[in-house]
Amino acid sequence: MKRHYLAAAAVFSLSAFSALAQAKPLETVASFTVIADMVKTVGGDHVHVTSLIGPNGDPHVYEPTPADAQALRHADITFVSGLHLEGWMDRLITASGYQGTPVVLSTGIKARSMEEDGQQIVDPHAWNSAANGVVYVRNIVAALKQADPADTAQFQANGDRYIKELQDLDSYARTQVQAIAKTRRKVLTSHDAFGYFGDAYGVTFLSPLGFSTENEASAADVSTLIRQIKREHVSAYFFENSGDPRLVKQIAAATGAQPGGELYVEALSPADGPAPTYAKMFRYNVDQLVAAMKASH
Repeated sequence: MKRHYLAAAAVFSLSAFSALAQAKPLETVASFTVIADMVKTVGGDHVHVTSLIGPNGDPHVYEPTPADAQALRHADITFVSGLHLEGWMDRLITASGYQGTPVVLSTGIKARSMEEDGQQIVDPHAWNSAANGVVYVRNIVAALKQADPADTAQFQANGDRYIKELQDLDSYARTQVQAIAKTRRKVLTSHDAFGYFGDAYGVTFLSPLGFSTENEASAADVSTLIRQIKREHVSAYFFENSGDPRLVKQIAAATGAQPGGELYVEALSPADGPAPTYAKMFRYNVDQLVAAMKASH
């Protein structure tokens, strides 16, 4: 009898251990907060997400820390946006000893590009179109299913719900912007981070800097931009939560453009801010831009 009891206890403890092992969430690393939120929304309780860059951080000029290397070394799966945004990631992977290959969430997106100093530069800010956000989510769903097949149904259900929310936001942005006369859909921002938004929803964005905040605008570039803003009657300007507002304020002062507020471009706000999730960030940006363009004259 005692032997049966011991055997039953052993079987029970093994099954309990197995259940605990299965319940352990995937250790996931995301390069910055926008992606971290997307992964958490799809993964739910089945993922533990570490964002290398925190709220209000700038992914263009980020310098990885020893803690980042440690997080990456212990990751089951890593997510990046791609399109050359995270230029520091290869160095970090080498330093950390991480053996995996990051999942590139912009895979499948038609990238924008522009000529800068005689070179074709790819625009990395693809998530600023909600339709592109849907592509990111589909790529996250596929990667999590592969990493954790047991929870496939949950990832799919969360992903489907999230995709519907982003599709609704895409329609919302289109409807809101189209209610404004085309001649008033012009905005000044710190750097060229809203190209995908502009293409998708019909807004013209002007900025003193190119795709990266690492760039510096020459005096000639700034003078040309000031003349263009006056000629095209751009009457609203925004600064970005992750960038230096001084240059855009200087240009605004020279042109008479009025402040429209702050936009969240490459980083979410802290939890108590207006843009703590990707979906809230997107809607907040739409509302801020629309209010400023409606007020312009």
